[in-house]
Amino acid sequence: MGVGSDSRPVAVVGAGVMGTGIATTVLGSGRPVVLVDNDPAALDRATHTIPLQLRHARLMNAAPADGQPGRLVTATAVRELGGVSAVIEAVSEHLTVKTAILVEVAGAVGADVPLVTNTSGIPIDELAGALPRPHQLVGTHFMNPAYLIDLVEVIRGPRTGEATVAALMALLAGLRRRAVQVRDSPGFVTSRLLHPMLNDAARLVGDGIATADEVDALMQGCLGHRTGPLRTADLIGLDNLVDSLAALYERTGEQRYRPCEQLTAKVRDGHLGRKSGRGFYDYTEVLS
Repeated sequence: MGVGSDSRPVAVVGAGVMGTGIATTVLGSGRPVVLVDNDPAALDRATHTIPLQLRHARLMNAAPADGQPGRLVTATAVRELGGVSAVIEAVSEHLTVKTAILVEVAGAVGADVPLVTNTSGIPIDELAGALPRPHQLVGTHFMNPAYLIDLVEVIRGPRTGEATVAALMALLAGLRRRAVQVRDSPGFVTSRLLHPMLNDAARLVGDGIATADEVDALMQGCLGHRTGPLRTADLIGLDNLVDSLAALYERTGEQRYRPCEQLTAKVRDGHLGRKSGRGFYDYTEVLS
């Protein structure tokens, strides 16, 4: 399963915010990518967004400035994944959706191809249980924007094979990404710490204690948070955040993970953060 210097394409399944960012990361390293999504409109948006993200990554020294980017191919069906060296699944944070996609992918690729699920909180072993070859599955948690943030949380499930982990670590090294490996559990490390803070920040705004800008200013100026929790929530996507919190709440029963009304109301209203033009902040000028 050695994929570090492999010239075969890396498949990314899911052309949303995370899938597009991960595809940009791989392309920036010079590796070809097959980006799969059953929505042609999502693929069209990704093909327009990726060149902008590549330029941004180079400006921020997150991708080689003089390197030739890999070739991007798009597809609308998983069955077109023959010949890839690894598959990174980056669909929505729902167990049934991820399981269905991973089962389909497992049937389309060989036993030596690592299956990488990008998840912010669903335990890897829950997903592996549905697969014909559970040893093929390993977890990652790329941070958004994936093409700028070089640290990746890697999660090894109880049934993940040694060769699968080694292949993923080689792939990440080839992408100039640092990996921190943690044990399998709901939310792993980053989501268990970050998401309840974002939930509490939203709750403070909902309770009228402070505005979003005031909460972020205090967290930046007093506690050194780089962007502030609510700008971070907008970047993650408030719908993604609600899904991740709900998954954590379902698996732990801890009230701090229960999505607060301020978040769920914004999602109901379609205010999902940067990607929709409005969340805790207004981004309409950025998107225009």
